[in-house]
Amino acid sequence: MAEVTEVDAVVVGAGPAGSAAALALARAGRSVVLLERGPFPGSKNVYGGVVYGRVLDGIVPRWWEEVPVERWVVRRSTMLVTPTQSLSVDYRSAAWGEAPYNGMTTLRCHFDAWLAAKATDAGARLVTSTVATGLVRDGTGRVVGVRTDRAGAEVHAPVVIACDGVNSFLAKEAGLLPPAAASHHTLGVKEVLDLPAGAINERFGVQDHEGVDVEILGCTRDIPGGGFLYTNADTVSIGVVVALPQLAASGVRPEELVADLRDHPGIAPLLRGASLREYAAHLIPEGGYDTMPELVSDGLLIAGDAGAMTLAAGLWLEGVNFAIGSGDAAGRAAAGALAAGDCSAAGLASYRADLEGQFVLADHKRLRKAPALVLSERVQQRYPGLLCDLAEGMFTVTNPTPKPGGLRLTRQVAAGHGVRLRQLAGDTLRGLRIFG
Repeated sequence: MAEVTEVDAVVVGAGPAGSAAALALARAGRSVVLLERGPFPGSKNVYGGVVYGRVLDGIVPRWWEEVPVERWVVRRSTMLVTPTQSLSVDYRSAAWGEAPYNGMTTLRCHFDAWLAAKATDAGARLVTSTVATGLVRDGTGRVVGVRTDRAGAEVHAPVVIACDGVNSFLAKEAGLLPPAAASHHTLGVKEVLDLPAGAINERFGVQDHEGVDVEILGCTRDIPGGGFLYTNADTVSIGVVVALPQLAASGVRPEELVADLRDHPGIAPLLRGASLREYAAHLIPEGGYDTMPELVSDGLLIAGDAGAMTLAAGLWLEGVNFAIGSGDAAGRAAAGALAAGDCSAAGLASYRADLEGQFVLADHKRLRKAPALVLSERVQQRYPGLLCDLAEGMFTVTNPTPKPGGLRLTRQVAAGHGVRLRQLAGDTLRGLRIFG
């Protein structure tokens, strides 16, 4: 007979969403098991990116004094590129380098372990190297636990929180997540390069513990997507995020795109002498608000990437903060339902309402049309070259020929890229409506 463990709640996945959920439940005095398929939280993640910590303010007071940070981001740059050009909008803030900080680069193997430790310190039970293989239901069809790969052992609980990542098997089994549509996902491909801290400081114009976040458009050939470059303590993370259908149709290997970016004349001098430490790829849910699954069912909540809660809106590329926010909300909703003795969908409905009232779903809802604009043909294929050529035309000295007027130059450059001024104006207005 299979071994059965009885608890108040079981959380599947010890990523940021799962650990935040387990922490909220444990602090509410509930017995909770946190299942993690890896040997330790973060072991299967080689993510190195930017985490925005405001979401932690109400969860771990003064979190910045102990979080495993690589660098505090003090520069945020948006770069448009062609094979031979680059144009950047670069912002620096001294305030971002001081508590309570704005964003940080971190490594998930360290960050996930830190947040999971907060949950276990509060009383959650972490069980690693264990896969949740399916849902357990009662006679009415309500979810009452999960089966595991440990000799058929089961964990029974009135509420299960699925934080098992993109393409969640539990959400699919529950009928909440339809089969994955390639058009709603992107592939993130990244290299982590060793580079001495002193070289990073000098080349990126920062001091120790200060970091830089660069987001890049125009670096993925004819494939919709973008690139990134993040500075860590003594490494640099560089990579691309590309649309799956077009990547498959192109016949291009994703590592070729990373090599293109690494060798770009605007990037290569920054990475001179760097050596490869690791390479990774990861599926990312980027369909936005309109592609999110149902998040609540009888005895079941969905949080983090399992709920497609990654914001990919051009100006904002965020995921971990949405995972933490949704996981914390799920844990609090589960604790409230347990206290009320009602873990039905109705009893857990406060979860969705909570997310709608805070940034997690409010931001996704407001920016629901951003992916279509950002991944459109003109934004992806024409505007990077158009704006780079416009900047080159403005800054090129043409003596003895008089300088061209701004409107005339814009019309000429736009025509050269197959763009009419009314299309440019229309896309600008559309962007203002979406992001305004």
